[in-house]
Amino acid sequence: MRMQPVAPDERIEAIDMMRGVALLGILLINMLAFHLPFSYIDPYTYFQAPADQSAFMYLDIFVQTSFYPLFSMLFGYGLMMQFMRAEKRQQPFIPLAVRRLVALLAIGLVHAFLIWYGDILITYALLGFLLIFMLRLPSAALLVIGFLIYSIPHALFLTTSYLAAQTGAPFYTGIEEVISSLEAYAQGSYLDIFQQRFADWSHTNNLGNAFFFTVTILPYMMAGAAAAKWRMIEQARRLWKVWAALLAMGIGGLVLKALPFIWQADYFTVYLQDFIGGPLVAIGYAAAVALAAQQRFLAKLMQPLAKTGRMSLTTYIAESVIATAIFYNYGFGLYGQIDVMTGTWIALGIYALLMIFAELWLMKFRQGPLEILWRKATYGIKKSTPSGP
Repeated sequence: MRMQPVAPDERIEAIDMMRGVALLGILLINMLAFHLPFSYIDPYTYFQAPADQSAFMYLDIFVQTSFYPLFSMLFGYGLMMQFMRAEKRQQPFIPLAVRRLVALLAIGLVHAFLIWYGDILITYALLGFLLIFMLRLPSAALLVIGFLIYSIPHALFLTTSYLAAQTGAPFYTGIEEVISSLEAYAQGSYLDIFQQRFADWSHTNNLGNAFFFTVTILPYMMAGAAAAKWRMIEQARRLWKVWAALLAMGIGGLVLKALPFIWQADYFTVYLQDFIGGPLVAIGYAAAVALAAQQRFLAKLMQPLAKTGRMSLTTYIAESVIATAIFYNYGFGLYGQIDVMTGTWIALGIYALLMIFAELWLMKFRQGPLEILWRKATYGIKKSTPSGP
């Protein structure tokens, strides 16, 4: 018997809701990099207008570094669900997972080098190759090992950031890179944009950062995989006290997220904000959705988010396609010309359009267009089947 994709009646709507929420948060924070050279500025001093400072503060506290951890945990959750389904059916899982991850890697490469440099799919695919060989571990082992992978290096990084803060070292600002980005994205040809995109991708994705991404994102995935073995989302009603405790933990994480604003912005407070507060708040968001999904009215209200999350790959790539078309010179060329608040409203508008698209598309098809392509590459299915009559 060959492996088959997940049938619509096997889907867990709360997971799709969480994906939908994560995709909204990812777009909101990515918007800063879509229209600004965000990788090369000190955002705590760059914005001069009070409205920009306030908008950035809210994004930094409630959005920054709290949605990619959630998305990473959901990636691990989904991979574990596929593994358990294969085990139940006594079907081989590794060949399927490898094909699926290779296809995801190919989509990520296209995204990173032809659309937008801030791609996360390449990282997910590469770390997924590590994760699939850990899925047989017990849930507790996944959590403990993941915690050690995360906590030991991050404790060292946190100590280093504290020492750097004591010296009063300023945040990195790349003046030449800022100028180059503004020239290429706002005024350059597609070749200029491609070269700048490659330079920006290389700036983030180097050997040093590869280690950093591994000890950061892989543990998030492992935590999600452990939660899937415990079936935490499927049993959210029975485990509501656990989810309520996780929600409280997330609210506490907001205090750490606010440290650069209520204390001072330096390497130490920003590190605490991003790598301790960020994942705590991510867990809190997951808990809020898990609990809300148990209430009939709220679950119905979140249906558009669930449908968008069901098309998560299509939505993620479409966010980049639309945003770069708005800001890059081959589109409307608005790069560097709008403020933070306007960018936030544009992000909300893009997401609203994508929710409408998901609603209309899923009236006829069971998966999004890129999900269909991904399914074909994974399962070798020759055609998609409409969900309607």
